[in-house]
Amino acid sequence: MDNAVENLVTFATTYGLKVIGAIVVLILGRIVAGMIRKGIRRALGRTDMDAAVVSFVSSLGYYLVIVVAVLAALKNFGIETASLIAVLGAAGFAVGFALQGSLANFAAGVLLLVFRPYKIGDFVEVGGVAGAVREMGMFSTILTTPDNVRVIMPNGKIFGDTIRNYAGEETRRVDMVIGIGYTSSIPKATQIMLDLMQVDSRVLRDPEPVVAVAELADSSVNLVVRPWVKKEDYWAVKFDLIRKIKEQFDANGIEIPFPQRVIHQAAAVS
Repeated sequence: MDNAVENLVTFATTYGLKVIGAIVVLILGRIVAGMIRKGIRRALGRTDMDAAVVSFVSSLGYYLVIVVAVLAALKNFGIETASLIAVLGAAGFAVGFALQGSLANFAAGVLLLVFRPYKIGDFVEVGGVAGAVREMGMFSTILTTPDNVRVIMPNGKIFGDTIRNYAGEETRRVDMVIGIGYTSSIPKATQIMLDLMQVDSRVLRDPEPVVAVAELADSSVNLVVRPWVKKEDYWAVKFDLIRKIKEQFDANGIEIPFPQRVIHQAAAVS
């Protein structure tokens, strides 16, 4: 009994303080981790950063502090943490290699949420698909095409490709090419189209709309028509102008030619 008591006292003396120290380190580590998480959320909350990124960064800081606290507690017991870190690193490398596609999409999602090349509701063209952005996730972005098809695009493919954001600017230029016949009057056709854009309140006055001769094609004289409009008026203005131009050309005798081919037949030799 005396030996047992002596061994218990020796164990408590040797490891008791280490256990208490490890518990204190873990408690302090958790307190510090919570403070860091709150500080990161408070700091990033003052910016326009996406809530998902704020949550991810704050959680990352929290768990990094927790890991450091656990390693410090193990070190207090005399456990060699270098080998443990090496094992964890090797395991992390293996998992990362197996999930490299998912991790690439995750990393791209974080970058997209940080740099914000587009936002919810913008009409974009990414990865060869055009549509309105409906959801932005950490691994994928969901688009809705004009014909109401739901497309789920991996973030890695989006971030590694060209991004066209048609809603990125407040104004857009409508580019149209209108062909008239070679016998039709260029000044008259030009004035008709300028008048149509002048009376349309949706067409901006600055920059001024432009009508110019662009090409002498095989069957027509091609005129470029370039009015500037607000981004939300783009398609409505384009469709209306095309219809009105056709109606005014018909009323004023301006020919809109179709492709023609002249065939010369040699006279038969008797």
